[in-house]
Parts: sequence; structure tokens; C-alpha cells
Amino acid sequence: MTDPTPADLEALLKKQRDAFTAARPEDMGLRKDRIRRAIALLVDNADPLCDAMNRDFGNRSPLQSMVTDIVSTVNFGKYCLKHMDQWARPEKRRVQFPLGLLGAKAQLRYEPKGVIGILSPWNFPINLSFGPLMQILSAGNRAMIKPSEFTEETSELSRQLCEKYFEEDEVAFVTGGPEVAHAFSSLPFDHLVFTGSTATGRKVMEAASRNLTPVTLELGGKSPVVLGRGANFEQAGERIAMGKMMNAGQICLAPDYMYVPEDKEDAAVAAVELGVHNMYPTLLGNDDYTSIVTDRHFDRLQDMVADARDKGAEVIEVNPSDEDFSYTNTRKMPLTILKNVNDDMQAMQEEIFGPVLPVKTYAQVGEAIDYINEKDRPLGLYYFGDDTDEREEVLRKTISGGVTVNDVIFHVSMEDLPFGGVGPSGIGSYHGPEGFKEFSHARSVYAQSKRDIAGLAGFKPPYGKAIKKAINSQLKK
Repeated sequence: MTDPTPADLEALLKKQRDAFTAARPEDMGLRKDRIRRAIALLVDNADPLCDAMNRDFGNRSPLQSMVTDIVSTVNFGKYCLKHMDQWARPEKRRVQFPLGLLGAKAQLRYEPKGVIGILSPWNFPINLSFGPLMQILSAGNRAMIKPSEFTEETSELSRQLCEKYFEEDEVAFVTGGPEVAHAFSSLPFDHLVFTGSTATGRKVMEAASRNLTPVTLELGGKSPVVLGRGANFEQAGERIAMGKMMNAGQICLAPDYMYVPEDKEDAAVAAVELGVHNMYPTLLGNDDYTSIVTDRHFDRLQDMVADARDKGAEVIEVNPSDEDFSYTNTRKMPLTILKNVNDDMQAMQEEIFGPVLPVKTYAQVGEAIDYINEKDRPLGLYYFGDDTDEREEVLRKTISGGVTVNDVIFHVSMEDLPFGGVGPSGIGSYHGPEGFKEFSHARSVYAQSKRDIAGLAGFKPPYGKAIKKAINSQLKK
């Protein structure tokens, strides 16, 4: 559905909800069939989808897109197929003594919620549309998806392909601008998933709250990297450079700033520079290096660097071949390292979402911990080093959505680990068994004994000595 009106969206939601209700209870085989069709959609159309992403960005390696958006999502769908029978199995729960002896039983059933909305972003437009969809389908739900207008060709192709592989009352893409997104987030879904900025996440949650719609918010924030004194700096530098330059840093989990020992700042910066030189000997004509998605996003990053320079930062452009970026419309930007930063700078106030890396220094690692704890809780936190005590000090004294040790970003690619934020970096999670539960209703079912339990316990009026005795027995320390 293209540029739908609010009435169109409401009608589509009703169509899906009516189909969901009429089909209950659905066999697990139908859920698996939908996941297999979603996998087939991606496998059969991998090349056209990667080409569309390349055109939307201006330049984005089809091989990168194949790894980050196609293969990873297909594998996640296979993971759901493998485990969903186990996830959906009712759980036996205990009942209080002596109810069990008298025949009472309790269980927890994970049942589908109904129709779930997905508001997906532009930075990984296939992964962040179809990834949550796999788990939403595994839980037995229908889905409506509103992809980003910034990746227009990818969104339109996704809509067209969805119509070939799914009935509209199963899965449907709706495309359009911000006004469609606003109307979409205002629908009375049974659950709503949003991936994007914290600022937009607040608006989505506000709109959803009017319908008491539960939300999963995958947001972002300033994910820090802490280099311990004993870190392998050359290895850490390359891994940080890779995480900061993949997709040109347009990743919610990209390392946002780097905290290093004050006497090893130059070594840390040099290690990152070396990593860039090894992986990206050229940038402008390098198909492996992604462009910034729009002129507006590019200008914002340029302004951020200018703001830091004006406020006293040392700006280091990592440009391995000394290419001239001033006369190009490719929206490519070299990794730009900022030293001597302070909290008055935009780069230390906003999520960067691009190839800009501020560097801060500490005398003792506790200073880095205190700084992290003073700020909003981040989506990711990264520690490099082999000192177990130092690592545990950083992990135990900070809070973040997730952690990768001795690398960056990788925790999100672990299918069996829940992925989500905490506080301003997000609410709820998906991936792992936790994602299945996120998109399911945990329904308590209690089956009473045939015996007159209330009468035996003295709970039936008129109250007398039996209930007093029962109360007194329960109040013993």
C-alpha cells in the first residue's frame, strides 16, 4: 500500500485482525510456512534488494548488504524455525501446597498477540524490517510494516515483493512519508516495534500510549569504547575502525566515543588510523565504503566536526590516499577523529551516527566508569583488554543494553542473545527466546481441583474459626 490515508491504515489493521481472530487457533505449520516464505523472498530477490540499497545510499557495497541485511536475516529466520516449537511449549508452574495434591494445576501459555506494527529505519532497511518479522511470525502474529522513506527504492521493492509472497491479511508493507509514519504509530496495534533515534522513539511511544499499545523501542545513544591499559591496541584499533566505518558509522551500535589511558592516547589513535589504512586504502572510489545516506545527514556531520573544531578539538582526518573530498557529490566522509573534546561539543551531546570518533582520556579506569554513568544508559558498551578484574569492574559498575568484549557490535549478531536497550536506549528486546516472549502474550491458566477448596480452607462466608486458624498459620514467621 503506497501513501495510505489514516482510514486506509485502519482498514488494513481491521482486515488483519479479523483474519487473525477467524484463524485461531493456527497450527505451528502455518507459522513456519510464513517464515519460510519470508526467507524465500530474501533469497530469491537478494541481488535486486542489494542493488536497491546501493542506489538509495548513493554507494553501499552489495556484498556488505548481502552480509548485514540478507544473510543475517535469513539465518535468523532459520534460527526461529529451529527453536519455535520449544519456545511455544506451555510451561508447567507450581501451585501452593496442598492444592497440587488435591488435583489443581497451573501452566503458562505463550500465545500470539494479534497484529504487530513494525516501524523500520533506513540504515539496515531489510534486516530491521524482516528481522523482527521472523520472530513476530514465529509467535503466530500478523504484521504491518512501515519502512523508511529515506531508502525509497528498497522500501518500494520490499512492498512489491511482500505482495507476491504474502496475502495482505498476513504481512503488508505500507510506504510513505512522515505523515504516514505518524498515522501508523497512532494505530491500535497489539504491539508496536520501532527502531530509530531516542527523540523519535519518545514520539512513537507517546502516540502508542494513547491506545495503551505495548512497544519495543530499539533506540541508540552514545555507545562507549573503553580501552584498558593491557589491551592489544593494534587489534583494538582495527576492530574499532571496522565498527566505526562499516556502513559509514550509520549503525545504532557503532562505537560513539573512545575512552583511553591518558598516556596511551597517541598509540590508541595511531592504531585506529592503521586499521583504516589496512581496510580502506582509498575512500572516494572504493565500493566497500558506504556513502552518507542523504545530504541532510552529511551536512549534520560536517557541522558537528566544525563545531568541535571551533570549540578547541584537534581534528584528525584519516585519509589514507590524501584524496580531495571538497569537489565531490558522493557524500563520502573520511573517518574523523576528535581529540581534546568536551561536553559542550555537539559530538559529545548527540548520537553521532557517522564516521566521527571523539577520544577522551582517563588516568584511572574509574574516571571512564563515572563518566559513562553520568550519561544516558547506552545501547552498547565495549571493553578491550585481558585484565579480568578491570573488565569486571567496567561491566559491574556500568549499565548498558548489551556488551561486546574485545570487539564492537558483535553481540547483536548472536541469535540466541536478546538485543535491546535500557532507559533512553530502548525498551524491550528481540532475538533469542526473549524475542519470542516479547511478541507473545504470557497467558496464565489455572485449573481448579474438583474438591471444594474454598470450603476446605474456610474461605467461604460466613467466616468463623476455620478462616482465623488459616490466617494465623500463614502469619507465622
